[in-house]
This record gives sequence, C-alpha cells and structure tokens, in this order.
Amino acid sequence: MKRLRNHLIGVDQGEVMLFSDFEAGGAMWAGEGARERRRPVAFSERFRSAPVVQVSVSMWDLDHTANLRGELRGESVTAEAFEIVFRTWGDSRIARLRVAWTAIGELPHGDDWEL
Repeated sequence: MKRLRNHLIGVDQGEVMLFSDFEAGGAMWAGEGARERRRPVAFSERFRSAPVVQVSVSMWDLDHTANLRGELRGESVTAEAFEIVFRTWGDSRIARLRVAWTAIGELPHGDDWEL
C-alpha cells in the first residue's frame, strides 16, 4: 500500500491512441509473433514521488478470426512521467488500441525542503 503523507493528493488522467495499424498494415495488425508498443506519457504536473498509475483499454478494434492475446501495463513510473506498454504475441491481429490512464499520488508541498 502506498501511504500519502499530506493532504496534497493529485489525480491526473488522460487517454491516448496507442496505435492504429490496420490502415498502413502495421505490425500489430499484419505481424505475427511477439510485438510491443510503448508510448511515453508526461503528467500535467510533477508529483512529489512516483504516483500509482492505472491503465485500462478504453477502445480496441480486433480481428475476430484470430486469438486475442495482450498485456497492458504502466512501466517506468517517475514523478514526471510513465510509459504505456502493450504486448501481444502469436497470431493476434489488433487494428487499433486506445488506452485510458489515471495517476494518483502526493503533490509537492510548499514546506518541502530540497537539499
């Protein structure tokens, strides 16, 4: 459990189109085997320390004739930013993927000292 030390709790959120591969025949749509997409996201303000980040699929467009395999994660979380990471494998064909994210964490306090 992440404990927050003051009343300055920040919640930042957003949504990003991670990829749209069907029009140009990109790897998520036309490829096979292990594939990965990463997208950096900067928070609107700096947190005091790395926040808790939750990511979720807000829209996906899939081929119904192939198996659906995927892993969606928030990685490399810092006080300023994080990366959305989606991985798939095998014969999965994913045309588009939009991701929603929420970050909750402690904000800097005016009385904080920086040495």
